[in-house]
Amino acid sequence: MNDVLMSLLETHDIVPLGELNPLSGGDIASVSRLDTDHGPVVVKHDDAERLEGEADGLQALRDAGSSLRVPVVLAVADGWLIMEALESSGPRRRDDAALGEGLRKLHSVVGDTHGWPRNNACGLTPQPNEPMADGRAFQRERRLLPMAMACHERGLMAASLRERIERVADDLERWLEDVPASLIHGDLWSGNVLFTPEGPAVIDPAVYCHYPDVDLAMLTLFGSPGDTFFEAYWNGRRPDDWSVREALFQLYPLLNHLLLFGGAYRGAVERAVACVETG
Repeated sequence: MNDVLMSLLETHDIVPLGELNPLSGGDIASVSRLDTDHGPVVVKHDDAERLEGEADGLQALRDAGSSLRVPVVLAVADGWLIMEALESSGPRRRDDAALGEGLRKLHSVVGDTHGWPRNNACGLTPQPNEPMADGRAFQRERRLLPMAMACHERGLMAASLRERIERVADDLERWLEDVPASLIHGDLWSGNVLFTPEGPAVIDPAVYCHYPDVDLAMLTLFGSPGDTFFEAYWNGRRPDDWSVREALFQLYPLLNHLLLFGGAYRGAVERAVACVETG
């Protein structure tokens, strides 16, 4: 076992009871499970700043007091993150209503501004979070325009598509209301939701304060949590313009996927842009 990791375990009085067992899904960080005298833990090894941002986000989600389970961070330093391992109860114990209720409670926590005191990362992509008072300006200046420019500079989109995204970003004040900035998970795709014996849990956050639609749109991007989830989240009050809002807030993660994984996502970006344009 790595000497730095052993020193970190010792500093936090965590005694390993075996060897690291690699886990699947560690495309960004090295992820392993380790049995300890504190119970099973997850050990991540990656860029130190990225892991510190993840630990900061996990603590913020725990401090929010939502009913969603969040792993306890046991130690973070020198490119290592050690946290509580959560046990999945499997698909038969899936509770979409509890997930919807827990996410609604999380989003009821609001900040003074849109953004976060520190930058973090969405996957491998650095995520700028310098706060702004207006959520529409934040979405434009911190999310859509930088990502569209990055994709264009790498030859992943034509200038015409970049210009369409710029027009969408410039037009937000016309139709999107400004709202108090909710605490959001920030990368809430289905792989970052676990259903444990104690209830739904969330992992791997990219936390900041912004429109709650960010989390909802990410959940539906590569699947759907289903009607039970939305009934619990919205209490039967689905926004009339949800399809347009969904497309808008899917645009940033789609651009991120285009940047990371290439042209296979260009069509999805174009469809999202067209939905907002015609909304």
